[in-house]
Amino acid sequence: MRAVDIIMKKRDGAELSREEIATLIDGYVSGSVPDYQVSAWAMAVFFKGMSAHETADLTDVMLRSGKVMDLSGITGPFVDKHSTGGVGDKVSLVLAPMVAACGIKVPMMSGRALGHTGGTLDKLESIPGYRTGLSEAEFREFIRRDGFAMTGQTSETVPADKKLYALRDVTATVESIPLITASILSKKVAEGAEAIVFDVKAGPGAFMKTAETAEALAQSLVSTGTAMGKRIVGVITDMAEPLGLKVGNFLEVEESLDCLEGAGPGDLMEVTYRLGAWMLVAGGAAKTVQEGERRCRDAIRLGIARDLFLANVRSQGGRIDRLFELRGRWRAKDSYEILAPVSGYIAGIDAYKIGLAGVYLGVGRDRTTDPVYPDVGFVFKKKAGHEVTAGEHVCTVYGKDAAAIETALPLAVSAFAISPSPPEARPLIIKEISAL
Repeated sequence: MRAVDIIMKKRDGAELSREEIATLIDGYVSGSVPDYQVSAWAMAVFFKGMSAHETADLTDVMLRSGKVMDLSGITGPFVDKHSTGGVGDKVSLVLAPMVAACGIKVPMMSGRALGHTGGTLDKLESIPGYRTGLSEAEFREFIRRDGFAMTGQTSETVPADKKLYALRDVTATVESIPLITASILSKKVAEGAEAIVFDVKAGPGAFMKTAETAEALAQSLVSTGTAMGKRIVGVITDMAEPLGLKVGNFLEVEESLDCLEGAGPGDLMEVTYRLGAWMLVAGGAAKTVQEGERRCRDAIRLGIARDLFLANVRSQGGRIDRLFELRGRWRAKDSYEILAPVSGYIAGIDAYKIGLAGVYLGVGRDRTTDPVYPDVGFVFKKKAGHEVTAGEHVCTVYGKDAAAIETALPLAVSAFAISPSPPEARPLIIKEISAL
C-alpha cells in the first residue's frame, strides 16, 4: 500500500480500511512515512471526516503503537473519567476517591496545564512530595490497595498520539473531531479502563465553545468507544464560569479537601456527583443515575472518600502533615483584591479570561516547558447570581510577583460582568449521551 493512495482515497471521501490506517500511522511512527504525507492525510480527514468504525480503527492503531497497561490480576471493574479541560476544574481530585469508595477501580492517567486550562498533575504535585510519574508496578499496586491511582502519560504510552498531535498543532488540524476522539480515547484505553465517562466542557472557558460542537465531540467519543467494545457516557457540562470558588494549583487541592469533607461549592459538587453517578452505572455498581448519586453522596458524608484520598496521597509520596499545615495559609506574597465597580448582581465571570489571566499569574503554561507555581491563582468571594455593592471585595488575586499581577489584572477585572438585575440561572448539566 502506498501512502499517496491512502491520502487520495480519504481526499475523495471514501472510508479507509484498518490496514490502510495502520500502514499510514505505523509508518509515521517508524519514520517510513514522512510528515508531509501525514499532514496531507490529516487535512483530508479535517474536511472529509471519518466514520465511527474508521475512528475506532484509528484509535486502536494509535493505542497499539505503544504499551497498554496490564491490570489483570486486580479485581475491577475499571472505570475512568476524562474532562476536555476547563478553568477551576478540580473534579478528578474529588471524583476518583469518591467513586473508589463505592467499589469501582479508577485508573486515572491525567495531563498538565496547557494554555488557559488547568492540569490535574500540576495540582497534585503542589502537595509536597506527591509523585505522578509512577511505574506500571506502582500504578497497579496503588489501584489494588487504594482503589485508584493518578499518573501521567509515559514515553511508552501511545507514541503515535504524541507525534500526530504535534503535527496537527502546526497544520491547522487540531479541531478535527475524529482526530480529537482518537487522541483522547487511545490514551484512556491504554490505561486499562473498561468504561469511561467523558466530561465534555462547553462555553468560553472550554476548547469547545458551543454546546453544538461539544455535543458533536461527545457523540463521536460515545460512538467510537462503543465500537471498540467499551462502555461510554458523554456528559456535556457548562464552562462559562470557573468551577468552584478557587482557581490555582494548591488552591484547588484545598477546595478538593473541602469537597471531600462535605463543604464543597454547589456547582462543583453538582458536576462531581453527576459524573460519579454515571461512573457507577457504567461500572455496574448502580442501576440508575439516581442510585449512583445517592451512593456517591454517602461516600462523601461518611468520610470514606476523604480517607481514600489521604491514603492515595500517602501512597504516592505526599506529605499529609505538610498538606494540612499549608491548607488555608499557602499564598503568594503578592496579591490584589478586585472590588465591584458598581452595585448590582454578578451576571457572570468569564472563565476564558480568568484562565488566560491565570497563565500570567503562574497557574498555567503556554508551552510544555513553562514552570507553574503552586501558591498563585484566584479566590472568589462572589459568583454569578450574587448581589454586590460598589466597592465590595469580590475576588483575591495571587501572583508569582507584582509584575505578573499587573499584567493579569486587566483580564481578570474585565472577566466580571455586573448587571442591575439577577441573571437567569444556567444549567450546569447541558446534555447526557449514553449507549449503556
